[in-house]
Amino acid sequence: MGISIPDKLQIGETNMNLYAKKLPVALAVYSVRDAAQEDFYGTMAMVKEMGYDGVELAGLYGQEPSAVRDALDKAGIRAISAHIPVSALLSETEKTIDDYLTVGCEYMAIPHIPEDMRHTSPGFDNLLKELSRIGQACAGKGAKLLYHNHDFEFQKMPCGAYMLDYMFANVPAALLRMEPDTCWIKFSGVDPADYVRKYTGRCPIIHLKDYTGSTKNDLEFHPIGSGKQDIPAILQASLDAGAEWVVVEQDHSPTRPPLEAAKISRAYLASLGW
Repeated sequence: MGISIPDKLQIGETNMNLYAKKLPVALAVYSVRDAAQEDFYGTMAMVKEMGYDGVELAGLYGQEPSAVRDALDKAGIRAISAHIPVSALLSETEKTIDDYLTVGCEYMAIPHIPEDMRHTSPGFDNLLKELSRIGQACAGKGAKLLYHNHDFEFQKMPCGAYMLDYMFANVPAALLRMEPDTCWIKFSGVDPADYVRKYTGRCPIIHLKDYTGSTKNDLEFHPIGSGKQDIPAILQASLDAGAEWVVVEQDHSPTRPPLEAAKISRAYLASLGW
């Protein structure tokens, strides 16, 4: 593809033997969503060529679940998880889980919840009950339910707890696991590595995301290793917490094509021995 990697990310100053082991690396397909919508198989083949071990889906890109599975098989890459709208999991629980199991996903992740389901709304208590119900439905089919955070979950509730902590304290660990988005954790003023370790054994997938800026007005997402995140510390925390995968995600790419950004992120992790 002729994708270049900036010199800053080619230096490779990090000790390649820093980690006693490493985790497989997946790409959140949301990062390259336009390319995936236009040519799903071709995009998956390119992601595999970049060195990614898996992908996390964000929808089915206008295809039937079996067609998505076949395209992934042809590209030689697996879908470990999917971001699924909470509305689909609420209204068509069984079908939605079955569709993504057909694709091959083990993890079903809720990527976002609307305001009327958050802690500031009367709908929050019902959400917690529904998370348990959906988690039980997933468990009954051999899947696992995850919740992926943004920044609003780090608002304090009247009891003094973060909304995210309250959620995980009130839904059984066997029914709901965490997919920490380390960008939004840091953006909220919390140390990502410490927070990941706090949920040791409950966060099988860690989202790696790098950024610059300090407010919503100047926030920009960038390839892993070119922002303000301490990626080596987050990787070590992921290992310490018993994670199974790390997933590269970049919501938007303001300075280069998304596929190029994905390749740069993978090259940076490779420079760390991952």
